Amino acid sequence: MHQPSPIKPADTPLAREIRARAKAIASAGGLSDALASGALPTIVDLTLSEALVVGLLKQEVRCYYAIFGHGSTDLGEILRIYTEEGVTRVVNCRNEVEMAHAATAHAWVYGETPAVVTSIGPGGLQAMAGSLAAASNGIGVYHIYGDETTRGEGYNMQQVPKPAQGLFGQMAALMGQSYTLHTPEALRECLRRGTACVHHPYKAGPFFVLLPINTQPARVRVNLATLPQKTRIPPMAPAHDDAFAEAVAVLAKSERPVIKAGGGTRSAADMVRRLAEHIGAPVVLSPGSTGVLPDAHPQNMHVGGSKGSISGNYAMGEADLVVMIGSRGVCQADCSGIGYPKAKAVININGDFNDLAHYANTTCLPGDIAAVIAGLIEAAPAGDRGAWLKACEDKKAEWTAFKAVRINAAPFEDAVWGRPVLGQPAAIHTVAAFAKEKDAVKFFDAGDVQANGFQIVEDDAPGQTVTETGASYMGFAVSALLGAAGVDAPKYGIAFTGDGSFMMNPQVLIDAVEHGVRGIIALFDNRRMAAISGLQAAQYGEEFRTNDGVAVDYVALAGAVSGVKALHAGFDAESLRAALEQAYAHDGLSLVHIAVHDGPEETAGMGAYGSWNVGNWVDDVQARYVEQMI
Repeated sequence: MHQPSPIKPADTPLAREIRARAKAIASAGGLSDALASGALPTIVDLTLSEALVVGLLKQEVRCYYAIFGHGSTDLGEILRIYTEEGVTRVVNCRNEVEMAHAATAHAWVYGETPAVVTSIGPGGLQAMAGSLAAASNGIGVYHIYGDETTRGEGYNMQQVPKPAQGLFGQMAALMGQSYTLHTPEALRECLRRGTACVHHPYKAGPFFVLLPINTQPARVRVNLATLPQKTRIPPMAPAHDDAFAEAVAVLAKSERPVIKAGGGTRSAADMVRRLAEHIGAPVVLSPGSTGVLPDAHPQNMHVGGSKGSISGNYAMGEADLVVMIGSRGVCQADCSGIGYPKAKAVININGDFNDLAHYANTTCLPGDIAAVIAGLIEAAPAGDRGAWLKACEDKKAEWTAFKAVRINAAPFEDAVWGRPVLGQPAAIHTVAAFAKEKDAVKFFDAGDVQANGFQIVEDDAPGQTVTETGASYMGFAVSALLGAAGVDAPKYGIAFTGDGSFMMNPQVLIDAVEHGVRGIIALFDNRRMAAISGLQAAQYGEEFRTNDGVAVDYVALAGAVSGVKALHAGFDAESLRAALEQAYAHDGLSLVHIAVHDGPEETAGMGAYGSWNVGNWVDDVQARYVEQMI
């Protein structure tokens, strides 16, 4: 009976050849320099696996988050050699959802494009599910999945057991954009499509490379000079003045314009501020755009939407014109389409044509946000809307006072904990203020912690908070701490997570230690899905199956992992602050367990100020939607 060849030692002719190329790249300081100096020839014969790694190097992809399986052993061998030579970095992980989130955070915070590596089957499906966070927030990440073989010799383990071709490629194409490297010579086209997706200037997203097991070691001749570089598209704005003239005419008719700053404004914060000051308009933020205007700026009305703020929702509700910038118009951000009941028109600034025309009665200004705003400021006269701004400032003062009562509230007697404990607003504010003092990035998990969090944070610049509101993915924040792995100058991160979200991805306790990540997991524990139980109570007057009676000692759980410092936060703001200082002093990962209150007291939460097309509110919201003019 024929047996497979024995495992070859690492020092084979092929391994030496691969290592020589990796050394040449490292010595030259990068692939481009190696090609320019002649250290690498332009045309080379490579295995497809190495060609893919080299092609991604040309797009500045150096960091790989990986769970190697039987579908990626050949790619893993290339990455072993290139990593040993200092050309690439590999962050080995324990859960595919976790590593998809970590890669998303890596790209989001540091502006570097990483790749996720796993096999098809359960691992691929989990990584694909995790890619929702990147897709929903416009973050570019490569996903590389070892796929079934191309020869059709029979079922491959982990493939979908169905007589159809390329099913994982089809699924990936539904989740984003994908390319199956059935033919190794198609690598150039694969990478061209890939960079167009992950480096899209306005709406980046995940790109899935399906890498069949048997094509990975196949030899292919590659012209390195023609492999696509990272896509860089110059800023674009309307070429003619007519579009700006139409927008100026719409502005001139408006007495109460409002700017809604979506997540796309994070890269154009200064221009958004300049436009707001120029036309005299308040700015309402989305959860993902906190910091686009400094917190104390008088025209910053804070978040608006179904979980907005008094000031943000007032500005939305009273505006007669909406200047929509870099926003998808997500249901919670515009109250399921009824957040602007008095608005008669929209000026929409966006690079994505689909989002550009989301609303009715819209003047479209497509292109790069900063470039378009510059053109609009030049075309529009300065606006004097003092009475409108004063009314909004009064509402902001009302919101500030409302918030102060809640973040300074004394501990509440709690039935679960059998003693007084902090409310969510007070606990979250204490940790958020600590993060701001330490210049730490705040990562927010989905749920009540996230909803209260984006109402509370007091950011002065984009990037101080990263909140995954696009897919609202539980477990994102704790996994995002691992995004600092493989970075030359990592930032300190604090993950704000609930007890439910933490248990979605607790393996970060191990992976963060393995890769030397410094950060804090601030675990707010009320032993329930408070966001959903609160919604149930608001809609139907009863909560149902959104809590449990199982006590978990999270300090003991986290402390069982060597290298993790686990602390109780005590039961008041002073003891919480002291625990955070101890955690921050630890050279590694810390977990601070914070018991929080969940109850009906008005000052125990931040409240909700908008509408949402869910549950028994549906008929009312849909009836009001028909009456909207935008």
